[in-house]
Amino acid sequence: MSSRTDKLTRNWDRLDSDELKALQAKKLRRFLRDQVAPFSLHYREMFKREGIDPNDIRTLEDFSKLPFTMKRNLISDEDGTSRTKDFVLVPDEKILSKRPSTILRALYRGKKGVKEDFEKEYRPILMTSTTGRSAEPVPFLYTQHDLNNLETTGRRMMELCDSKKEYRHFNLFPYAPHLAFWQAHYAGLAFNSFTLSSGGGKVMGTDGNVRMLGKIQPDALIGMPTFIYHVLQIAVEKGLDCPNIKRIVLGGEKVPDGTRRKLRALCAELGSGNVDVMATYGFTEAKMAWPECHGRGVDEPSGYHISPDLALIEIVDPDTGEVVADGKPGEIVFTPLDSRGSIVMRYRTGDHISEGLRYEPCPACGRTMPRLVGHISRVSNIRRMNIGKVKGTLVNFNELEHVLDDLDDVGTWQIELRKRNDDPLECDEIIVHVAPHGRILQEKVIEDIEKRFLRTTEVKPNRVEFHDAKTLRTKQGVGKELKEAKVIDNREIKSATDSSDIPISRTAKK
Repeated sequence: MSSRTDKLTRNWDRLDSDELKALQAKKLRRFLRDQVAPFSLHYREMFKREGIDPNDIRTLEDFSKLPFTMKRNLISDEDGTSRTKDFVLVPDEKILSKRPSTILRALYRGKKGVKEDFEKEYRPILMTSTTGRSAEPVPFLYTQHDLNNLETTGRRMMELCDSKKEYRHFNLFPYAPHLAFWQAHYAGLAFNSFTLSSGGGKVMGTDGNVRMLGKIQPDALIGMPTFIYHVLQIAVEKGLDCPNIKRIVLGGEKVPDGTRRKLRALCAELGSGNVDVMATYGFTEAKMAWPECHGRGVDEPSGYHISPDLALIEIVDPDTGEVVADGKPGEIVFTPLDSRGSIVMRYRTGDHISEGLRYEPCPACGRTMPRLVGHISRVSNIRRMNIGKVKGTLVNFNELEHVLDDLDDVGTWQIELRKRNDDPLECDEIIVHVAPHGRILQEKVIEDIEKRFLRTTEVKPNRVEFHDAKTLRTKQGVGKELKEAKVIDNREIKSATDSSDIPISRTAKK
């Protein structure tokens, strides 16, 4: 029976945990046996090296004995030889031709029809890529089979966010070979609903996006939190009236509670009330993304709703690699259950989920698919800094990128790390650039920023510099960069920056 009509797919959002796990194990075994072991060079060699027969993997516990796949397994060797092709499923015609399913299909479709079917299943026709911020960019290939899955996850995203066919959707993700844009694009197609994809700031410019916001009067906005915030902020400054906004669906960055409050407040100024702000979780290697659901009567987000027929999620102890119990925190490990093109098995994402994986009914929508619950952060994104007289302080850069999001008086901000006097032998400095939200007392904002820094990082910024919103948008690269820069590290720069950019500054108390 095909993956599109099996019981797990038909009942993807309403199975109890025991039956769901049993069906996932069955589908996983078939995927390993029929696709991964025969057609993936990397995993074929892994099975041989580890002495594992895919047919022996009958339960999820058996599967947990397989080695992890790490980011370093995907990047090129030192001699420049790429490893990514080893993770692409390359079908063997001899193997396929001997399968009873192929012989049966040929009776109905003929040789030409069978060839066309296999081309749709295995021929790569789309590529996305990791951003390459922390390592070499890694390409991931999609076949038509994968694009069908992308439509499936997109349609489910629309359903979970309680969208309507008559809604106008405005996709503000940057046009690029990255998952976020294409997931939103295929969501609109699969849901058969109007979706305008602007390509983000680099295609139409921030002002162009603001104009389109006024013209199409969308019901839903889809994009990165920082960029949508800037677009709404400019729309407010221009006095636009946008009363139809009902949903904001965000991806590409964390979405703290403060960000949700600020986006709702801007929508209220545009004439839209009761706007639901929902986050999504996805990554290039998954080739899909998962949303928080739209549901009334809950104060906290109820978790990211996983498609269990397309993805197997494990939560492991970051130190031991052992699978933890349901509902316990740990590192997210991903395995596809119905993918072609590029695939990764037991892929360690490096993302930590604070409340683990849960299977009980969602308190917001009642569905029983697996949910990733809690806050997601990087397992290890820690670098050593020397700040003022504090030597060797460890600062979590993942937390630093969101340290000020919950301060209501801070609209837009950027943290700059630099050497004092731009001298590489001097100590480090932290400079916080801020565009206030509304009328504020600068002394109070400085005090709040210092308290937040001390609580989060155990260090204080050296100074806080105040700017208008337009200057901060320029500093962050809004409309020019794929992802706006909220933390920049200029500690390697030896010469002073252009003195023509002189902000209005206040010195933080020491």
